[in-house]
Amino acid sequence: MQPSESNLSVPAPTTHPIHHNWLYRRVALPVLALLRMGASPEKLAWSIAAGLLIGINPILGSTTILCLAVAFILRLNVAASQLGNHIVYPLELILVIPLIRIASRIFHTAPMPLSANELLHAAREHPIALSRQLWLWEWHAFLLWAILAAVAIPIFALALTPFFRRLLKRVERHQYPILP
Repeated sequence: MQPSESNLSVPAPTTHPIHHNWLYRRVALPVLALLRMGASPEKLAWSIAAGLLIGINPILGSTTILCLAVAFILRLNVAASQLGNHIVYPLELILVIPLIRIASRIFHTAPMPLSANELLHAAREHPIALSRQLWLWEWHAFLLWAILAAVAIPIFALALTPFFRRLLKRVERHQYPILP
């Protein structure tokens, strides 16, 4: 007597889906995908470094366009630079006021009032003068940021390059699968 197929059913191994954290899904996997598509570790390091530093410039709303322009001019990886740019967006919001404060000290301009009442009073009494002063504070903060970025981008790129070289070796050995 032969056993029926229903008696031989072996329970299938249960595979639980792997749940990775936000950082792995939104940062690591795109970088791994770029390495798999042939991006060199050096170009990837420069692209992400440029995106990270451009992403914290004090002129709100300019980072995406500035990042695209720099990526095209320097022939960097656009996706990697935008990834770096968008990762640091919260840091950009945190650093706007400190950059303006430091720049106003360096360029010897009037300090920016931080109270809402002072700003509203100036907006009601002297709106054009306030606009000019805001542009001056932004321009000085942008110049300060540009100097810092010109120094920091190469440092970040040189620091990231060995990391991406090691990561590329691991990707080539298939130690980092891309999740569906």
